[in-house]
Amino acid sequence: MSNTENKNRITRKEFLTTSAILSAGLSTGISAKSYENIIGANDRVRVGVVGFSNRARGSLIPSFLDHADELNFELTAVSDIWNKRRNEGAAFIRKQSGQKIAKARNNEELYDEYDLDAVIISTADFQHALHCKQAVEAGCDVYVEKPFAETMQDNRAALKAVNESNKIVQVGSQRRSGRNYHAAENYIKSGKFGDIVSVEMTWNVNQPGRWRLPELTREIEKEDTDWERYLMNRSYEPWDPRKYLEYRLFWPYSSGIPGQWMSHQIDTVHWFSGLPHPRSVSANGGIYLWKDGRENFDTMTAVFDYGPLDDPSEGFQVVYSSRFTNSAGGVKEIYFSNAGELNLSTNKVTPNGGLRERHASAMGMEPNLLEEQSLSDAAGAETSANTGVDNMTSAHMRNWMQCVRSRKKPNADVRAGYNHSIANIMTTAALRTGRQVTFDEENQEVMAGGDVFKY
Repeated sequence: MSNTENKNRITRKEFLTTSAILSAGLSTGISAKSYENIIGANDRVRVGVVGFSNRARGSLIPSFLDHADELNFELTAVSDIWNKRRNEGAAFIRKQSGQKIAKARNNEELYDEYDLDAVIISTADFQHALHCKQAVEAGCDVYVEKPFAETMQDNRAALKAVNESNKIVQVGSQRRSGRNYHAAENYIKSGKFGDIVSVEMTWNVNQPGRWRLPELTREIEKEDTDWERYLMNRSYEPWDPRKYLEYRLFWPYSSGIPGQWMSHQIDTVHWFSGLPHPRSVSANGGIYLWKDGRENFDTMTAVFDYGPLDDPSEGFQVVYSSRFTNSAGGVKEIYFSNAGELNLSTNKVTPNGGLRERHASAMGMEPNLLEEQSLSDAAGAETSANTGVDNMTSAHMRNWMQCVRSRKKPNADVRAGYNHSIANIMTTAALRTGRQVTFDEENQEVMAGGDVFKY
């Protein structure tokens, strides 16, 4: 970037800060420094897209455009290292928004050449954390897709960068913007539910083509993209179009099921319980049916122990299972207490399984049964990563956009992403080593059978 361009970039940022101070009014007694990162209510927020993925096309960009006019945001540039996606992204955004969109060959060019206030990141799973780190260091607020990180090295680096930047980061755990999930959180934390004693979660599909892109894999050539930049901090290996486009099937580019699906559901355990991560994880699985060269499992089950780190006598168990080979059971999230269950598939609280009089009296206890009720004003659980402009993703994007202006904490901040990543990485370690996995609080490392887990 030339000195002139750099000066223009700084001048605009200074102008936005000044506008915010004037609109807020200095008579409030709040110092100018307090407004350092606030964008004025009348200033347009310029947003870039980092990675034009199917998720960006199908949900994130439409959700953003749902609110852009009202909140005075605009998409101005798209960055993608594959020329096809870069061109498609610019054309798609221009058609949807009517705005002319600049194209950047990579993120370095995006931040050097274009004056952005924020970015939406939807790149490969293993890139999210480092792309988030790069964005906040470039002075941008961030909406970043989940999983936040697939290794603790990346997880720690991104958390540190975000905390030092004071930028607004929303992780794409959109359940945290779902009305039914907020109703569930309020109900559990009110004490009416009682202590959580166990949680059952499933995500079952029968989709042999899930995460496969055979036509694009045959079409792409190494010269069309930037393989070395794609690999980031992963070990070098020769060009492989499957690992570029079908990365969710291959470790260490993705953990597969834990990063894609479990990250959504396990995040609600942290949210509802107030616990940051599991105490331990045991897991197994395999490639039992879809033997197409993939490395990530088509079936897995993990068992989590949650509770206070200083009191092993307190806590509860979470059982998570997922399969690609049969869809029976579908997507399920059920929280159990001694008095009944809270079911986020039906959005109902019921006394199902609660302690009834016949069994209570034998122990000299009173019956313990929940009063049946619906989670008020609730929507069903989102079960697809590409559902279009669904209610939760649209609400989640709106929350981020509002927080970019207000500088308030978003619904799924960086710590939520950091914590769900700990659970994901612990699960990956258990699946890949066959050992019971714990977490070293002091060093913030995942431990598999006493050894630090390295990818």
